[in-house]
Amino acid sequence: MRRPRGTAVLLLLVAAALTVLGAGNAQAAGYRYWSFWEGGTDTTWTYATQGPSLVRPDDGTVQGFRFAVSEDSQDAARPRRAPDFAAICAGTPAQDGRKRVALVIDAGTAADAPDGETPPAPRTACARVAPDASTAQALASVAKPLRYDSSAMLCAISGYPRSGCGEQVSGDSGAAKSTAPAGSPDASPTAAAQGSGDDGGGPSAGVLAGGVAVLVLGAAAVLRARRRR
Repeated sequence: MRRPRGTAVLLLLVAAALTVLGAGNAQAAGYRYWSFWEGGTDTTWTYATQGPSLVRPDDGTVQGFRFAVSEDSQDAARPRRAPDFAAICAGTPAQDGRKRVALVIDAGTAADAPDGETPPAPRTACARVAPDASTAQALASVAKPLRYDSSAMLCAISGYPRSGCGEQVSGDSGAAKSTAPAGSPDASPTAAAQGSGDDGGGPSAGVLAGGVAVLVLGAAAVLRARRRR
């Protein structure tokens, strides 16, 4: 049975619109940065809701940092070492007037590294610091040099990476853009990245979806008009 011409036109328009929508989603952008995590049990990590300069962990706490490219906190890569305080701080005895904070520092994979750089292997450290010390201070005691940008965003741990700070990376080519998201240790880097504006190399999914809806409704109206003749 031959399909009516109007129906065929409608199907072609829908297919074309969905193709455009798929192409737009393929260009989704991420950000290359150090994400901050808090250890729960010996096997789980939770994305931190505050920056490391605001968090003042208790003795026996595990804090994690992971360098990777991600779009948001739902997509962020976790540290690949377990948040096991007993194992990390086994060689650092307790001391009066000091607290111990276990740190997991994971520089990520070669796929997420800036061009020309090789990420160092993941490592752990046990910082013994003052009782009121922040996570940022604990990190500085075991992982210098740290590098921050002009807005106080944490850019490098132990000198990695050598340059760049939270730069946007396009999803289709992997090339970093020159604009970095505003952010600092006092706010989630991912939240800052999301607030930096949509300049990810293509129209947003919402705009494309709206275009699909317009095309489908227009084609349907044409089809109904032809059937009434």
